[in-house]
Amino acid sequence: MIIVVKPDAREKDINEIIALLETNGLKVHISQGTQRTIIGVIGDKSRLAETPIELMTGVEKIVHIMEPYKLVGRAFRPEGSVIDIKGRQIGGHELCMIAGPCAVESREQIMKAAQDVKAGGAKFLRGGAYKPRTSPYAFQGLELEGLKLLREAADSVGLLAVSEIMSEYDLDNAAKYIDVIQIGARNAQNFRLLKEVGKTGLPVLLKRGIAETIDEWLGAAEYIMSEGNYRVILCERGIRTFESSTRNTLDVSAIPVIKLKSHLPIIVDPSHASGKSSFVKPLAMAGIAAGADGLIVEVHPDPKAALSDAIQQLNAAEYYELCDCIKQLAQIMKRGYGDE
Repeated sequence: MIIVVKPDAREKDINEIIALLETNGLKVHISQGTQRTIIGVIGDKSRLAETPIELMTGVEKIVHIMEPYKLVGRAFRPEGSVIDIKGRQIGGHELCMIAGPCAVESREQIMKAAQDVKAGGAKFLRGGAYKPRTSPYAFQGLELEGLKLLREAADSVGLLAVSEIMSEYDLDNAAKYIDVIQIGARNAQNFRLLKEVGKTGLPVLLKRGIAETIDEWLGAAEYIMSEGNYRVILCERGIRTFESSTRNTLDVSAIPVIKLKSHLPIIVDPSHASGKSSFVKPLAMAGIAAGADGLIVEVHPDPKAALSDAIQQLNAAEYYELCDCIKQLAQIMKRGYGDE
């Protein structure tokens, strides 16, 4: 249930509504929009059956939400959410570029990658420290040392750091060294992890699960937001289908569907969707043309020498070519790119 507050409601009126809801054992989430204040109500609404809440001063109307996700839905913030992370915004006018190697492999490698992606207009440096690999014998990442190197590299060129964690036990280190926690496709429905991440308040990049429906994906985001953390960015990274020409099948249609159903920003990962560096640029452009708010792209100083996902990572020259194309497309889409 969502309570839409009157535009001229006083703070006292809003506090009275909140007090009534909490007295009845309901959880309250406030969304302060540019034109409206909306109160999301979570819990057993039958407790309000005998309470004419519609008649309270300050209440304009009550909207009953049928979807299982309440806080993620477009009704909770009709104008859409812009996630501000230390002055960098995702979901606003400017397209956001997140770029960097699949994995942090060495100080030299991540420092060079940071310089390369910064030159192309990226605002965030990505790099894996904990690597969930299909084989237990594959490179698993440098873990804590990887996070430290990622932080050093990001700071050296003025970027923010994005990295995946695999367990709630990694959260303390994540809070020290990274600016955005990434939840990968394999953990997209690890509900315990999602709840713990929600409690941190740190920005979260939530990738779509390997075989998740859109509603399941939004339900996963709801787990994070239900703990009070509204700084969630969705990432379409392709889903598993019967097609084997690419690593995954990029669901371009998910972008406008998300824009219809949810207020959360959405970016696209063309690297994991394609699995091949030669497909990254066309898929990236398709995602932006469909309305995505940005990209997360794998870029490595020397992809052939990469310890993981070598075939899908761009080198610096390929990355710059992609950035040039995105700049041109941004103009057509009437969006900014690389603006200070």
